[in-house]
Amino acid sequence: MSTIKIKKVETRKDLERFIDFHYDLYKDNEYDVPTLFSDDLNTLSKDKNAAFEFSEAEYFMAFDGRGRMVGRVAAIINHRANKRWGRKCVRFGWIDFIDDINVSKALFDAVEKYGKSKGMEEMIGPLGFTDLDPEGMLTMGFDQLGTMATIYNYPYYPEHMEKLGDFEKDNDYVEFKLMVPDKVPEKYTKIAEMIQKRYDLHIRKLTKKDVFEGGYGKKMFELINTCFKDLYGYSELSEKQIDQYIKMYFPLADLSLITVVEDRSAGNKPVAVGITIPSLSKALQKCRRGRLWPFGWWHVLRALKAHKTEGVDLLLLGVLPEYRMKGANALMFYDLIPRYQAYGFKWGESQVEMETNENVQSQWQYLETILHKRRRCYKKWI
Repeated sequence: MSTIKIKKVETRKDLERFIDFHYDLYKDNEYDVPTLFSDDLNTLSKDKNAAFEFSEAEYFMAFDGRGRMVGRVAAIINHRANKRWGRKCVRFGWIDFIDDINVSKALFDAVEKYGKSKGMEEMIGPLGFTDLDPEGMLTMGFDQLGTMATIYNYPYYPEHMEKLGDFEKDNDYVEFKLMVPDKVPEKYTKIAEMIQKRYDLHIRKLTKKDVFEGGYGKKMFELINTCFKDLYGYSELSEKQIDQYIKMYFPLADLSLITVVEDRSAGNKPVAVGITIPSLSKALQKCRRGRLWPFGWWHVLRALKAHKTEGVDLLLLGVLPEYRMKGANALMFYDLIPRYQAYGFKWGESQVEMETNENVQSQWQYLETILHKRRRCYKKWI
């Protein structure tokens, strides 16, 4: 049995090494989409991530007998989510390891020890601080290109979860590849035209001024909070987090790919939102070790601004419960599909959806879809 040593991240240099391990482990992998180094650094830095208002975390690295780094994991306690769901959970995230059961066991033992020291009773994951962090271990679709918002992992990861024992399913996700049609499906058109007249719903396209000065950036995330509040493990975004995400994502956003549905009869109340972006998967693969410099920025800008990509990522789609049966989602697609066609997008990625969430999956019923990925969150009593 190999000797594995666990070291806690204590310095900025340690944290950088923690982040860099993923780039080493997945070097030249054609399906992995690396996160930007700066994004991971901001998310994991306790003085930068607003989630530390209600969370605490430690990060661990695994080394073999020759001093080589062979694994990493984040141990996270989200007190707000634990209170909301009535659980005492320590989350594991940013989990990566070589194909050695001794390494994965040592990493999970470190998370378990940390969780117990804080009075936790369960270990769950992969999860981040909130739902806007990647979540769920890939269990199907290892030969499919990943996305910016999701985790890619080698096939041996879930095999280790089975071998370790004591881990069980806590939640399963599915992901769909959605083919962009040559024309808007007739069903979407009929529903969209009908609900605009019957329910006085209408499309609202935003300007930068709306987002940053008119308060619409905050309105969209408040709507997401309401729409997602009952989904597995959801942690409500705080005002500080919302401000952080607006500053992080919207300056370079193509607002034509973001659609808001408003109810005129309720004072132009936002009732649905669709935040979509050109796929950055290929562009991020060209960012050396997750860095925008010296040339990565060019590939990212070409995808974002010149739409030099074949896909579109459906990052966040939310419809208030009372408007789902009214067909507000059809109105969103009625607006977005022609824009996808104009930009030459061939397919879209649904991102993660709970396997049991039939309401979300029914949105795609008028499109050609391929269920091409599955992923799982595991649970272990500690």
